[in-house]
Amino acid sequence: MARNQSRSPVTGKHRVARRTKIAMGAIGLAIAVGGLAVAVTTGRTGEASADQADASFFIDINKVPRGNNVNKSAKQGAQGSFTVDCGTNADGSHANPDNFIAQPGIKNGAQHLHDYVGNLTTNADSSIQSLLKGGTTCKNGDKSAYFWPVIRIDKEDKAAGEQKNQQEQQKQKGKTADVQGQDEAANAEDQAAAQDAQGQQNKKQQNKKQDQNNQQQDQNGGGAQSGGNGGDQNQQQDGQNQQQKKRNNQQQNQDQNNQQNQDQNQQNKNNQQDQNNQQDKNKNNQNQGGQAAQEELGGVQGPNNEVGDNDGEIVEPESAKLEFISGGADKVVPMPFGLKILYGDAKQSTNGPANARPSFTCTGFEDRLTELYPICPEGSKVERIHAFPNCWDGKNTDSANHRTHIVFADKNSNNCPKGFVKVPQLQVTLVYNVPQDVQKNGQYKVDAFAQEKHNPRSDHDDFANVMNKAIMNRLVNCINSGKQCAE
Repeated sequence: MARNQSRSPVTGKHRVARRTKIAMGAIGLAIAVGGLAVAVTTGRTGEASADQADASFFIDINKVPRGNNVNKSAKQGAQGSFTVDCGTNADGSHANPDNFIAQPGIKNGAQHLHDYVGNLTTNADSSIQSLLKGGTTCKNGDKSAYFWPVIRIDKEDKAAGEQKNQQEQQKQKGKTADVQGQDEAANAEDQAAAQDAQGQQNKKQQNKKQDQNNQQQDQNGGGAQSGGNGGDQNQQQDGQNQQQKKRNNQQQNQDQNNQQNQDQNQQNKNNQQDQNNQQDKNKNNQNQGGQAAQEELGGVQGPNNEVGDNDGEIVEPESAKLEFISGGADKVVPMPFGLKILYGDAKQSTNGPANARPSFTCTGFEDRLTELYPICPEGSKVERIHAFPNCWDGKNTDSANHRTHIVFADKNSNNCPKGFVKVPQLQVTLVYNVPQDVQKNGQYKVDAFAQEKHNPRSDHDDFANVMNKAIMNRLVNCINSGKQCAE
C-alpha cells in the first residue's frame, strides 16, 4: 500500500510531484499573458529531477524460466520456520537515507531511502547497544533492525533526470565510503611488506651468526691437528671439538628458536598495535567523513522524501514477511547477539557482480527470480525475495567488509566453507501493489546510489540481530524440530 496519513494512496489519484507543479505554474503564467510557453520540468535548483529506470531493466515475468535463481536450499534440511510480525512501515514513519552497518556515522550516507521495521531508533549513529534501548514494531518484542530501499513510481519525463543524475554521481563520489576498501587493502599491503622485510633481516642475522660459529669450530679443529701430539691426542681433540661443535649448534638452534619466538611475539604486538591504530584511524576518518558528508550530502526533501536523484511517489509494501528457515541445514545453531548481515550489493556497478543477488518476481511466480524489474500479469503483484547468507564463521559478528564473517553456502553442495556453521537463514518477502500500466511503461524503480541509475541489480537488504536469548532459542527450536511458528 502507499504511505498514508499526509500522503495520498498509490492507486487512484497520485500526488502531483514538485516538478509538475512548477511546470503547470509556468504554463498558466504563459497563457495569462497570451504568450506561448514551453514547460521544461528540470526541477528546482538543488532538488531531485526525474530519473526513471532504463527500459532494458524490465522483463515480462513469463519470459523468466522456472527454477531460475530460486533458493533451492529452502527445500533441504530441517523444514521448520519462524516468522516475526514487525509490520510494513505502512505510514512511512520510520525511513531515512542512512545505513549504520555499511556507512556508520554518516548522516544521509546511503543517499537513498530505507524503509525500516523492527527497531524504532535505527539511524546512522545506531549501535547494538543503542538498539537494545530502543522500542520495536515487532509483536514479540524483537528489537532487531530490518531495512531495505523503498520502491517508487515515477511518471515524469525521463530525459529531464540525466543531468541531475550526473551531478549527484559527482556529489556522492568519495563521500559514501566508496574508497574504504581500497584504503584497507593498501594498509594491509604495507603491513605485509614490513613483515617480509623484518623477516629477511632476521634471517640474514641468523645466517651470519651461524657462519661465525662454524668458522670458529674450523679454527679449533685446525689447531688441534697442527699440535703434533700424536694420533690419540688428535682423535681425542677431534672428539672434543665435535662435541663442542654439536653443543654450539644446539645452542645456535636454541638461539634461533628464541629469536623467532621473540620476533613472532613482537610481530604479534606490532600487528595488534597496527590493528588498533588502524581502527582508531578508520573511526577518525569515519567521524571526519561523516561530518563532511552531512554538510555536503543532501537529506530528504518534500512530501515524497526525495533524496539524491531518487524521486517519485513511494509505494510501501502491502505485506512484509520476515521468515527464518534452516537454509538447508539439518540443524542450525543460534545467531550470535549483535550479528550484522548484508544481502545484495548497493554498489554493484563499482564493486562488480559478485555480491549482487536476483531479487524480483511476481506473486504466483515464486518458482523463479530475476535480476530485472518484473512485469506481472493481471492479478499478480510485484514481489521482492531476499534470502540472506547464513554460513557464520563462529567467531565474529561483523567484519571489515561486513561480509566475510557470514557467507552463502556453496551453490552446488550447499555446504559451508571449512570452519563455518549454519545459523538460521533470514528470508524477507515484500509484496507491492504497483499498477499494471506503471509496470508496462517501466515507471517503477528501487531507490539507489546515483551511480546505479536505479539498476535492479543494486537491490539489497540489511539486518542486525538484537533478539534476546529467549526469542532466539524459540526460533532455533522451531526450525530444528520442523514446526511452523509465527509470533
